[in-house]
Order: sequence, then structure tokens, then C-alpha cells
Amino acid sequence: MVRALLRRRKKSLHPDDVKVADKPAVRRAVSAAALGNTMEWFDFGVYAYVAATLGKVFFPSSSPGAQVISTFATFAAAFLVRPIGGLVFGPLGDRVGRQKVLAVTMIMMAISTFAVGFLPGYKSIGLAAPVLLLVCRLVQGFSTGGEYAGATTYIAEYSPDRMRGFLGSWLDFGTFIGYSLGSGMVTVLTGLLTEDQMVSWGWRIPFYVAGPLGLIGLYMRLKLDETPAFQEAEERGRQAATRSGATPEENERLEQARMSGKGRLKEVFTHHWQAMLVCIGLVLLYNVTNYMVTSYLPTYMSTTLGESELTAQLLVLGTMVLVVLTITAVGRSSDRYGRRPLFLWAGAAMVIFSVPVFQLIRQGGIILPAIGCAILGLFLVCFAGTSAATLPALFPTHLRYGGLSLAFNFSVSLFGGTTPLVASALVNTTGNELVPAYYLMAAGVIGVISALFLRETAGKPLRGSSAMVESEAEAREMVARSRTHAGRRARDVWLQLRQGHLPHLPHRSDGRDRKDRRDRKDRRD
Repeated sequence: MVRALLRRRKKSLHPDDVKVADKPAVRRAVSAAALGNTMEWFDFGVYAYVAATLGKVFFPSSSPGAQVISTFATFAAAFLVRPIGGLVFGPLGDRVGRQKVLAVTMIMMAISTFAVGFLPGYKSIGLAAPVLLLVCRLVQGFSTGGEYAGATTYIAEYSPDRMRGFLGSWLDFGTFIGYSLGSGMVTVLTGLLTEDQMVSWGWRIPFYVAGPLGLIGLYMRLKLDETPAFQEAEERGRQAATRSGATPEENERLEQARMSGKGRLKEVFTHHWQAMLVCIGLVLLYNVTNYMVTSYLPTYMSTTLGESELTAQLLVLGTMVLVVLTITAVGRSSDRYGRRPLFLWAGAAMVIFSVPVFQLIRQGGIILPAIGCAILGLFLVCFAGTSAATLPALFPTHLRYGGLSLAFNFSVSLFGGTTPLVASALVNTTGNELVPAYYLMAAGVIGVISALFLRETAGKPLRGSSAMVESEAEAREMVARSRTHAGRRARDVWLQLRQGHLPHLPHRSDGRDRKDRRDRKDRRD
């Protein structure tokens, strides 16, 4: 009897505690989620590369520097509404499901981006032209408030635990493919068309491409099923309501209160504020680097340093190609070595090398700026290849979409999307061409501090979810290994009791016991 009780203290895994990934479903999930990010970042790539041209079309009365700032202000405005989109789509995704919300965000992104290509310029309708551009950007920003958090959540909840980093990296692979396609198209148009042709009609062409891309992405997302983790959480909620003994009417009222957006927000901020802070810091590190490279660097090199637009565009496009070629390898490395070390070492390196990198970029020519851009690309890929697996693991299943949407969009809106605007304004104000390097150093310090408080999640189940493996054989092996470990633990304690020794059993105050109770709570969530 004592041995049975001891075995129960170290509970082994039940076969129902281990889920086997559906490989075709995983491939569909990764492809559909990545295509949405491709759509989003195609627009960002186009907007960053035609910023100077858009300034001439929509803000022609301003000076060249003011035109760039005005264009980036419109770019940044979209990020101000992203938290509102996160507040709406995040809790909704936890309530009605990830797949439905991702289909809606896909529609809104495609329509708002496509519409930009049809806007008349300032010479045609005056002040209404930049206002309409701002409206399109606000709709796009609102929709993307639920896009990245939902896509990362969807992929993470479908992925086997040991492959979450690799599969998650394909999401940001889609990000940089989209950016490369958008920026590459603008680069080709810049090389083929005259400046007058670009201002007159050439800038519209990339935005027209958004329509077909959006239709393809919508079709793929409508074919998706809901994630296993969300279905499991829904089933647990129904079983808990059945066991509570309350009347159906009482259960329904309690469930509606718990599932409401207000109830979810309260739980996120009262019980998961540490995860929120860590998420905000890591997202700041990733997105300040991301927008510095993708959105500001082309304009910085052409407007501030005096390089030709084509040279600047080719250098940044080459950096994006480097990121695309290495990002899945970084994701796989995070599965093997952990997410925390990658964030720590890459963040520390960015603090140390940001100033030397920008000194290289300022040298002129091709070779030294290309080396500087490549180093920035390596910093970026360390964050991009790791984030999609790291961030969803911070929150339990029933709050994952909402908690991640809030933290991610708050950080992106305040620090990421405003990076081009703040950097360009500071350079114009101070005349110091190294201001972008100092900005990256500050982001690196915040990111390293956040990573120090990050709990390693590589190879472990998501909070509140069952273990996910690649095959039935791996599931049986995991259950058998768990039972063997529990049996050995019980045997060792039993032998000590027979020899007259009182074995050490962790008290409630012990850190190990607190961790076990926290893990059990996560599984219940």
C-alpha cells in the first residue's frame, strides 16, 4: 500500500496525456499561417521601399526630409491601432477558435492593402488623398493586431514539442519571403522605370498583387481545422462544468463570465503579468531590429548617407535573402540548444557590435556596407527564428491567443512600428548618423534582461496542453519511460523505508514541489 501511495506521488503519463501530431494537418497549418505573414510583410516591404515615392505622391508640398517623415508617420499610425486589434481578435480567438479569426484577419489585410493601389494622389483630390492612405493603413494595422499572435499560436499548438522551433521558424520564413517579394518587386520597378513613371503609376503595381495573394491565403485558411490544444481545452471546460454539480443555467452563466473578454483580460493581468513583461521585452528586441533593417535602413542609406536608392534597396534585399536562407536552421537549433541561449547571446552581441556595424554601413561603396547589413541580418535571424516557438509557450492554452496578442501588439506599437519614425526624426534633429546604432543597443539591453527571466520551453509541452509527439511509437516510448521513472522512484523510497531510513519527501515549500504544482495547474488550464 505504501508503495502504491508513493507511486501516486510521482504520477506517470497516461496514454491520453500524449497526442500524436497529424503530419498532413501540420503541413497545412504551417503553410496557411506562413502565407498570411507573407501577405502582411509583402505590404511592409513595398511600403518601406516606396516610402520616398509615396511622399511625393501624397505629401508633395513638403521638403524631401519632411516627406519621408510624413510617410513613416502614416506607416507608424497603423501600429497605434494594433493593440485595439489585439484586444478584439485575441480574446475572440480564445473564445471561438483560432481558425475563424485567422480567416477574418486575412480578408481585412488583403482588402486594405489592395485598396492602396487605387488611391488618387494629392494632386487629384488634395488633403483627402493622405487621409484615405491613413484609413487603409489603419484597417491593415487593426487586422494585423490579430494576425501574428494567432498564426504563432496556431503553429505552436499543432507542432510536436521537439520540432516547435523548426516549424515555428517557417512562419517568419513567410515573413521575410513576403518582404523580399515586395521589396524585390519595387527594386525591379525602380530599375526599369524612370522616376516620373514611378511617381505617376509604377508605385501602384505592387499593391495590386495583394489581391490575388489574399484570395489564395483565404482559401487555405478556410480549409484548416481547429488546433488540437484548443479542442482539448474546450473539452476540459465542458467536463469541469459537468462535474461541478451546478445547474446548466448556472454553468452557462459562469462559463460566459469566465470566457468573456473582460474576464480573460483580468486573468491575464492578474495571474500572468510576469509572462506579459517577458513577452514585451523579447518582442521589443525582435521588432526594433526587424523594422530598423526592413523599414528604415533603405531610407537611411539613400536619404541620410546619400547612396543611390537602387544600391540601398539591393543591400537590404540581400540581407533579407540571408535571413530567409538561415532562419529554419536557427529554428532547428533552438529545438536542440534552447530558446533562451539564442536570445541572450544574440542580444548581447547586438549591444556590443551595433556601433561598429553602422560604422561599416557609413563607409560607402558596396563591400563594407554589405558586411554591416549581413551582420544586422544575423542578429535579426536569431530573434526571428526563435520567437514563434518562444512566445506562445509563455501563456496557457485558454489565454494564449489573447495574452500574446496584447503583449505582442503593445510592444510592436510602442517600439517596433515607431522605429523608422523615431530614428529618422532623431537623425534629422541631432545630425548624428549613429543614432540608429544607439537605438539598437538600448533594445539589446532590454532584450537581454527579458531573456534572463525566460523559462526554457524547448522540447516541453505548451502550458495547459498535452505532450505532442511525431509518431505512435514515440508516444508509447514516452509513456513507458514515464512509468519506468515513476516505478524506480517508488522502489527507491520503498527500499529506504525497509532499511529503516526516512526518505526525504519534498515539502510544499520546496521549489521542486512548487514547480510540480505549477505544471499540474498548467495542464488543468
